[in-house]
Amino acid sequence: QVQLVESGGGLVQAGGSLRLSCAASGRTFRNYDMGWVRQAPGKERMFVAGITWSGGSIRYTDSVKGRFTVSRDDAKNTGYLQMNSLKPEDTAVYYCALRPPGSGPYGYWGQGTQVTVSS
Repeated sequence: QVQLVESGGGLVQAGGSLRLSCAASGRTFRNYDMGWVRQAPGKERMFVAGITWSGGSIRYTDSVKGRFTVSRDDAKNTGYLQMNSLKPEDTAVYYCALRPPGSGPYGYWGQGTQVTVSS
């Protein structure tokens, strides 16, 4: 089993920044691809960003490109999502997730952290 704990969420004004962290324990973090997924009120979960186990491939959903940066520090078993130029539409619960390398579904999820962006 892998346990994931997100932190760093909060309330921020539009244009501000937050850095989310995802601390992993229980398995070897570096063996997994990591993703960030968000869920806004009344909406389905949506992929935000992902980074492969090696860090060699990174993807973003179009709406966050140029504003968000996903990264990982395998020595600390921690992943990050740096969010800049935040917009009210970024308001959501943000989840980190892990999966074995490849294109399969994410199998391990954190509990989520709330991000609220005020206008």
